[in-house]
Formats: sequence, C-alpha cells, structure tokens
Amino acid sequence: MSWRIGVDTGGTFTDVCLYDEETHEVSVAKVSSTPSDPGSAVIAGVRAALAMSDDTAGFPRISYLAHGTTVATNALLQTKGAKIALITTAGFRDLLELGRQRRPKLYDLQAQKPIPLIPRDLRLEVKERVTYDGTIAIDAEINEIREQVRKLKDQDIEAVAVCFLYSYLRPEHEMLVRRVLEEELPGTFLSISNEVLPEFREFERLSTTVINAFIGPTMSTYLSRLRGNLESEGLSTVPKVTQSNGGVMSFKLAERLPVRTVLSGPSTGVVGAARLASQSGIGNIITFDVGGTSSDVALVRNGRPTAANGMVLDGRPIQSPMLDINTVGAGGGSIAWVDDGGHLKVGPQSAGAYPGPACYGLGNEEPTVTDANVVLGILNQTHLLAGEMPIDASKSFAAIKRLGDKLGMNAVDTAQGIISVVTANMAKAIRVISVQRGYDPGDYALVAFGGAGPLHSSRLAAELGMKRTLIPHRPGAMSAMGMLMTDLRSDYTRTVRVPLQEANLDVYISTFKALQAEAESWFSEEKLPLEKRNLHRVLDVRYVGQNYEIGIDVPEGEVNTAWLATIRQSFNAAHRARYGYDNPEAAIEAVTFRLEAIGEVPQAKFPRHGSAKESIEEAVMGQRDVYFPELGEYVDCPVYDRQKLGAGHVIHGPAIIEQYDTTTLVLPKMKARVDDYLLIIIEPLDD
Repeated sequence: MSWRIGVDTGGTFTDVCLYDEETHEVSVAKVSSTPSDPGSAVIAGVRAALAMSDDTAGFPRISYLAHGTTVATNALLQTKGAKIALITTAGFRDLLELGRQRRPKLYDLQAQKPIPLIPRDLRLEVKERVTYDGTIAIDAEINEIREQVRKLKDQDIEAVAVCFLYSYLRPEHEMLVRRVLEEELPGTFLSISNEVLPEFREFERLSTTVINAFIGPTMSTYLSRLRGNLESEGLSTVPKVTQSNGGVMSFKLAERLPVRTVLSGPSTGVVGAARLASQSGIGNIITFDVGGTSSDVALVRNGRPTAANGMVLDGRPIQSPMLDINTVGAGGGSIAWVDDGGHLKVGPQSAGAYPGPACYGLGNEEPTVTDANVVLGILNQTHLLAGEMPIDASKSFAAIKRLGDKLGMNAVDTAQGIISVVTANMAKAIRVISVQRGYDPGDYALVAFGGAGPLHSSRLAAELGMKRTLIPHRPGAMSAMGMLMTDLRSDYTRTVRVPLQEANLDVYISTFKALQAEAESWFSEEKLPLEKRNLHRVLDVRYVGQNYEIGIDVPEGEVNTAWLATIRQSFNAAHRARYGYDNPEAAIEAVTFRLEAIGEVPQAKFPRHGSAKESIEEAVMGQRDVYFPELGEYVDCPVYDRQKLGAGHVIHGPAIIEQYDTTTLVLPKMKARVDDYLLIIIEPLDD
C-alpha cells in the first residue's frame, strides 16, 4: 500500500487529498490555513489525511507528494519580500518605474502605479550594449562590474536582479555579472534575466526578473524548511511544487524560479477538472473555482487548458508560462457594501480566513456572500463541514439586515441582491476568457469546484446560457486532487524574430533544436525514462507590424514547406477567431519559440461505477426552506447526502445536495444526474 498526496494551501483552508494507489479510494482532509507559517498547516493536513486511513506507517508510505502554495503570491501582493538590488544596462535604471508609461486607469487622474520593488539608489548601471541583432556594441568591463557590486556589500542585500538589454540574444554580459556576484556576495539569491525569461520586451522581462528576486529568498526559505520538516516526519520521496502552467516541478527548481508559482494553486484545479470532464466524454469546459476570497475561471478546449504567456498581478507584469486563468474578488468571504452613490457592491474586500463571514462568530459583523447564502437557506443554517464547523445564522441575518437598512430593503431581498451582484461579477470574469477570446460560453460545460463553486454554478450557467454544469465528486478539494493528475513540466523559450518563409527554415530547425537540448538535459536531471518524455512546440506568431502575438501549436514532424503552410493557416484561423478578421496575403513572422517539456508520472485513476443499488430516497437527509427569486418565495426543498448518491440517480430541482466540502444548488426546472464516474451533471429539464 502506498499513498499519493496533493496539498493545496488556500486563504481559508488547506486541503489535502489522499489517494490509495491500490484501491483508488480518495480521502479529503481540511484544516485551517496558518498564514503566519503555511508549512504548519501542510504538516497538520497530511497528518489528518493519514489518520483517516487504517495504515499506521504514516509519512514513509507516501510515494508522491505535490504542494500548491500561495507563499510567493502573498509575498508579492503584500510587498513583504526581500531587500533587493538591480544591475542593468546604463541608461535603463528607471525603466522599472517608467514601464510602458500607461496610466493604470485611463480616466482616473488619481490612479497610482505600484511602488517599485527596488528603490532608485539600489538600481545600479553597467556600461554595456548589445544591439537588436545580437551584435555587441559595448563590451562589459569586469572591473566596472566589480566596482558596482561592491557598493552593495554593506546594504544588507538579500537578492540581486540582473537584466541587460537584449541579453536574451547574447547572455555573456549577464553571466559575467553572475560570476562577480557569486565571488563578492556569496549566498545572495540571484535572479538573472536570461535564465528567468529569455524573451523580448525589456520592461516585462525586467519586471519578471525583479519579482523573481523579490520573492526568491522568502520562497526558498519556506520550501527548504518545509522539505526538512517533511523529511523529519519520515517522507522519503522528493516533494513537488505546482506551477502556474499546470505542471509540477521539484522544490529545488521552485526555489530558483519562484515566479513560476504565482498561480500554483488554481492551475492544478483546472488540470484536474479537465481530466475528470474528459473521462466523462466532455472536452470543452469552463472551470469555475470559488474559494473564500476569489473566483478563478479558465477555458479548456478539447481537454487542453488554454495557455497564456503572462499576467499583471497588482499592477506588475509577470511573463511566465501559465494557464489562462482570470481571477476576480468574488468568493464566499467577499464583503457586501454600499458605495457613495447608494449602490450595492460585493468585494473585492474579503473577510478572509479570520475572522471570516459573520456567521462564523469570530468578530466580523460585515455581511458576506456566505452570510447571504445562509439567509436564503441555500447553506445549512446550523453547521458546515459535516458538523465540524458550527455557525450562527442569527449573525448572518443581523449583518444582512444592517446592510438592507442602508438600502431600504428587507433582509431576504438584500441577500438575493448580494447573490445577483456576485453572480454578475463572476459572469464578467468568464466573458473575459471566453467571449473576449472569440468563444461562446454556450458551447461549453461549466465545471464548478472550490468550497463555494457549486453554490453559485447553476445561477451562473443560466446567466451565461450554458446548458450543462458538472460538479466533481470532491469539489472542495479539486485543486489538491488535480495535483495527483498532473505531470512534471518545464518550459523553454527563446525570442528569435524571423519571417515565415522557406528561406528561413534553417532558423526554425536550429532554434527548436537548441530548446530541445535544454529540455533533454532537464529530462535527464529528473531521471525520466525515454518513453515518459513528451515535447510540445508552440510559436508566437503575428502579422508583420503588429505589436502582439498569438500562440500557435506547432504540428509534429519535419519542419519543411508544408509545415510553414500549416502554421500560416492556423495563425489566420486563430486571428479570425480572436479579432474577427484575418489577412491571408499579409507577411507573417514568428517572434518567440516555445517548447513544453512534459514528463509523465503515475496519476490518480478513478474507476467507473455500476448503477446504484439503493433508491434515490435513501439519499434524502432532510428538508430546508430555500428562497428562489424565480418563485418569489421560500420553498421546502429536499436536502440530499452526496455520499449516498450513486451512478444513475436523478434529482429534480429545486433541491440541495450537501457534502463535507461544499453544497450544490439545483434550481427549479433543472435536473441533476449522477454519471458513472460520480460526477453530478446539472441540465435544464426537457420542455
């Protein structure tokens, strides 16, 4: 017997998913997160999960452990990272502040840009210059580099970022600075741009390199301490960290490139949802992950999550391979309030893990989305987590009433107003990754997970015209479970601007060959057998003269004239889908070459179940009054126990389905059926 474990640290709870490799059984444990020391909750959560099994061997029996963490993200959002310095090309020390010279909000004259992570006196310059074509115009002098580095010796610097102009073409000068830094400031965390992001666009590359340095010491300290604590508990396998791209990597690599973990938790939820939906024969989905603070949404086509090359987090660009996940401040703990114009607003402020919603009774008196669901009867009015967390519904009613008094509304209408507003916010987030990308949400199924996703999914699907909603068997721990269904992955990129012409075939071949050599070296380090190695090529392509690119999947096989024609055809189709037009006669150029190196690892498998032997009535655990605006009144609804629902069971709405980690709402004129993999599929009733 051996265990595979996924651990996802969220703002409110730390979820642990324990998978038995022999029986394929899954156990889920939830413990409160410990923001001051997230590793404590990780250890406590794994202990709790192991205690649920009959095996007393504990940690030594674990064969695989993956961890999704928010340590890097929180350090950046709270600007509680390291004291860092920057060494850059002469004349570019202020690029970090100048950026793209755009105002954060076009019509807001008071809008403030984020404060630079490095003060100006710690941004040093070196006289060097590489031109756009890779020619070295001014050589870097080692004596000048050493002189500049020595200025940092008495500054208590914890990390240094190095970013030179066009270093993605010629990294020699940056590597010279690295050598001097290692000699003069041994033990200092180093973030070198040609290692972090060998791509063009100097501001985004600089920002990413600086962020990597800023969060590096914090992340390195956290992971090394956690690794030591896990080993002291008896863990013998090498733990992994989830990346923004949906894959996992070693602790060692995460300590060096923590910027790749900013979407560590949400990414694996998307991967897990895609795998489960594909298993049930549904390839096109939109994932909907709702926690205590935010909602994360992503689009999956043909079983493959859509990718992005970067994001802006709290006003700071981050360029790194990641899934295209859009986040809005709309979660169970989001606070409802009234603005100066007397309008009802929800979020982005959140009651968080502590004190949490008013019904937790921990001191918060502001109404939250969770409190609104309690007032409407959608959530259990006495307890959550199968009785482990008692709640005080009277505090929810009091908080909602105080807000309603400001709006001139009763408590029920105010609670429903909160749900309507937060649903609109969630729908807006989904339109960003679907409609604005050229995809119709009506062509996709909605997969809802997270502690609060199934609470809101039916209303959200109706708002967007989506015909099907899927609820995984363990939705509250989907991100943790997704860690058991993802592969090892590392991404390699290189910017080489080259026209899409037959005369340049050698450039395409040599560039991908160089990236493949890097990938093969990584495969060897991870000791992956040849049959477990996979490579996926992507080209960022644009019409000549455009400023932004579209990533195009590169076909397998030889790079030849037919290959170029396929790239051209795929790009024109993608451009037409996104922007509504294409120009087949225009010149096209490739800009950035990308290679995804994927190492297959054993994954959790979920067996097909036979039809349930018990009747659906056996799953009814009680009745509850639930308010439905469609009906204008409270309705006495049956409450079903999710654990007693089996394959083939069908529930007609309105109804509530409760389980340990979430509550699912089935609206009137909808039905919920359980498929052979125990997914709940909610659809409109046939007319």
